[in-house]
Amino acid sequence: MVKNIHRSLVSAVIAVSLAVTACSPAEDGAVEEEKGASASALTLKDNNGEQELHPPYERVAVTDNRAFEILSDWGVHIVAAPLDLVPDTLSKDINEESVEANLGSHREPDLEALVAADPDIVVNGQRFSQYQDDLESLVDGTPVVDFTPRDGEDMAKELIRQTEAMGKIFGHEDDAKALVDDFNAALERAKKAYDPDKKIMAVNTSGGEINYIAPGKGRFYGPLFELIGMTPALEVDNASDDHEGDDISVEAIAQSNPDYILVMDRDGAIAKDEEGYTPGQKLVEDSSALKNVTAVKEGRIVTAPQDTYTNENIITYTETLNAMADAFEKN
Repeated sequence: MVKNIHRSLVSAVIAVSLAVTACSPAEDGAVEEEKGASASALTLKDNNGEQELHPPYERVAVTDNRAFEILSDWGVHIVAAPLDLVPDTLSKDINEESVEANLGSHREPDLEALVAADPDIVVNGQRFSQYQDDLESLVDGTPVVDFTPRDGEDMAKELIRQTEAMGKIFGHEDDAKALVDDFNAALERAKKAYDPDKKIMAVNTSGGEINYIAPGKGRFYGPLFELIGMTPALEVDNASDDHEGDDISVEAIAQSNPDYILVMDRDGAIAKDEEGYTPGQKLVEDSSALKNVTAVKEGRIVTAPQDTYTNENIITYTETLNAMADAFEKN
């Protein structure tokens, strides 16, 4: 009987001891919490250096035109944006009703409105890159990231870098990978379909005029010359990356006799509702100076999506590359 009581007491002591051992790690719990906290930390290098980030982010301000469509498609909650720069194609999701603060435009920004919106991260870039310091001071302690494609860098790599960074920050890495895969496939398709014996001209239609987009440095289409290996129909000294393209004579464009003309319709993005607006492709097709050009006679005119000038993201490039591939494959 005494032995049985002794055994029972020993068992009870062991059981209590095991229970205490199992429960005691308030320390283990703390370790797990610490691991969880450090696992959520994210260090990324953007255009201004290393950024230590702590997602998830629930109140997002976006000033970068190249990020609007991506984040909107992913359902990211945007609390502040320069609505004057948001393309009409995205205004259903990014508008006065959906955002708490309209930051205006890069020409007359209302940066103070950002403070009232109380974002937990700001995705800055492109036209608003110039306000980086101002934004940082207004939202002191809140990260302001900028992954705008950098001048002088490979545009394909820069678009991928930006997209992948957005995926990591906002927990959409699989979606970002899908965008990158689509872009790479479109680029490879355009490369494969293009015949280097065919001469290419890129133009920007602005103010009803047809302006030259320089291979390499010109807006939107410029980088595609090198990425695809396209043969320029015309190369001009001292060409620029001007947002309206370079002003050279339509006769000079005609004389170069391009086999394909690539059109970015700037007016289509910012002035399509104005009186007298003519779509860029129609301007090219109806130009008397261009009527005998091979590209016009053969119907080899490729127009980027109408909102391209204010929506130059990886999705827009993918759509344009596929349209170019379609044209190259037909001819």
